[in-house]
Amino acid sequence: MSTGIAILGAGIFARDEHLPAVQACSLLSLKAIYSRSEESADKLAQDAANLVDTYFDSPCTSGRSLDDLLKRDDVDAVTIALPILLQPEVIKKALRAEKHVLSEKPIAKDVDTATEMVRWYEDTRQEQIWSVGENFRFLDSVAFGAEQIRRLGGNVVAFGLRVYGFIDENEKYYQTEWRQTPKYQGGFLLDGGIHFVSGLRYLLAAAGQFIIQVTAFTSLLQPHLAPLDTINAIVKVENENSGQFCLSFGAEFKTDFEIQVVTDRGAVTVLPTEVAVLTKDAGGERTERRGRVRPGSAVKVEVAAFAESIRTGKSDPRGTPEQALADLQVLQAMLESGEEAGAVKEVQSAT
Repeated sequence: MSTGIAILGAGIFARDEHLPAVQACSLLSLKAIYSRSEESADKLAQDAANLVDTYFDSPCTSGRSLDDLLKRDDVDAVTIALPILLQPEVIKKALRAEKHVLSEKPIAKDVDTATEMVRWYEDTRQEQIWSVGENFRFLDSVAFGAEQIRRLGGNVVAFGLRVYGFIDENEKYYQTEWRQTPKYQGGFLLDGGIHFVSGLRYLLAAAGQFIIQVTAFTSLLQPHLAPLDTINAIVKVENENSGQFCLSFGAEFKTDFEIQVVTDRGAVTVLPTEVAVLTKDAGGERTERRGRVRPGSAVKVEVAAFAESIRTGKSDPRGTPEQALADLQVLQAMLESGEEAGAVKEVQSAT
């Protein structure tokens, strides 16, 4: 039996990712769409495979508010893809209405807000599943890389993340007012950078290591990406070894994506569509194996995992609020270090 679900938010990500993912999942049945405006709700509803009801704030219409949607008995779950500052209130409202929730990353605008939300969720002993949508933990490349790291074993001796790209003023995600004038720390470094923190953390965890300290320098290369678009950080893990975290959305002439974890038994390098494993045999001869993986956002995998969590009543560990809080703790520590000219910041990880 499928779970009735509603999509809250009708923006770019809801259209490009949430709607196709929900419709591709046999465990879910789309019932309704909510947006702040009737126009955007109706527009997304037109792309749905079947007829769905729409709800909205503007214009104010009796029986068509978010509260009205959340009263429906045939809607047991929601996905939420709203502006960062709006999500916490809507997450709580949906959980209070006894709906399972898959909310988009980041979990909140800052660690204080996220910590309060996680504590509220725990203290109210909600029976509903709350997952935070961090699709990087579901990427084929990251999942396969983590599997190879676990197989490799050994002690982490070095690691690094290098991501360079360029968000210009014509990029679709830039064409949203709340991203152009962000009222939260870091701008795109929070909204997009949280992905890469989660990917690095997931791979390090596969080797049994967690981030405990960071020192970072931050900068703005492209004025339209204010307040910041670049982080260069040194990251220390529990065994006292360190690695690099280099991320920029303002590098117009450089494109790169690579995460590498090196242990005393070999190295695993994760690329967008390939994972390389370097080892050596008893005779000291080195061998590199490369495996191709499927490209894609993995949102369909993430949504399917959420649906399975609802079916079994057990949260998928890749999507817990605690994991999302831990991602934010690392990123905020980097941003705060950058504000203080590279001051060392402790990371009090939630996991």
